[in-house]
Amino acid sequence: MKIGKHEFDLKHDCYIMGILNVTPDSFSDGGKWNDIDRALYHVEEMIAEHAAIIDVGGESTRPGYERISDEEEISRVAPIIEKIKTRFDIPISIDTYKSRVAEAAVAAGADMLNDIWGFRADEQMAALAARENIPCCLMHNRQEPAVSDFVATMKNDLMKSLEIAKSAGVKDEQIILDPGVGFGKTFEQNLLAVKHLDSLLELGYPVLLATSRKSVVGLALDLPKDQRVEGTVATTVMGVERGACMFRVHDVKENYRAMRMAQAIFNAME
Repeated sequence: MKIGKHEFDLKHDCYIMGILNVTPDSFSDGGKWNDIDRALYHVEEMIAEHAAIIDVGGESTRPGYERISDEEEISRVAPIIEKIKTRFDIPISIDTYKSRVAEAAVAAGADMLNDIWGFRADEQMAALAARENIPCCLMHNRQEPAVSDFVATMKNDLMKSLEIAKSAGVKDEQIILDPGVGFGKTFEQNLLAVKHLDSLLELGYPVLLATSRKSVVGLALDLPKDQRVEGTVATTVMGVERGACMFRVHDVKENYRAMRMAQAIFNAME
């Protein structure tokens, strides 16, 4: 898959997506990077730690979040995307489910759409992806957790997102799927989403895993959000074994090293 000017071998390799939240209220790092100079420093830091793509988000999607206006979100993400593209040679993903925000982000230089609602909150997102011919990550999400056969429900929900994408003309080779850990799921279902990650590969698309510092880690280990690095690393290792090819994380260095070690073991020849 080509993201921006960069080729990603999603069939044979794995990559780290570094998180850059330019928000005052994100669950883990709200307010840390919403100053442009600090944000650029953090991007430089993540690149040095082997992030292959940067995911920029301007609206917190933590549990109970309040939706902000398109204009406010655009004012947060567009300037930093422009600055990153001027300063660094790295692809940028825009973390939004709103087509107006996505359009402004693409105009500013974003190379990929990362939609937590998988094109089901704003179907114009699919039209934008097709028109701009850029990759998109379709995440599983729902208003209420599934009540039975969670894995089958997750796959069926993602198939609806895929139908929207295909109807709009999005190419198969431009699509990545995300099981949506932490979104519309119970604690046990979040664990199952990681455990059965390989089942999503049956749909025929690359899979991204995003568990970084999330509540499933905190609940499993009884740890606050600033002490969840090791738990996140464990899910990254599990993700490599289960066939994921991209990992969206806050702690780039630790997850990159764990990912590479897991790859080395998994690919070792008898």
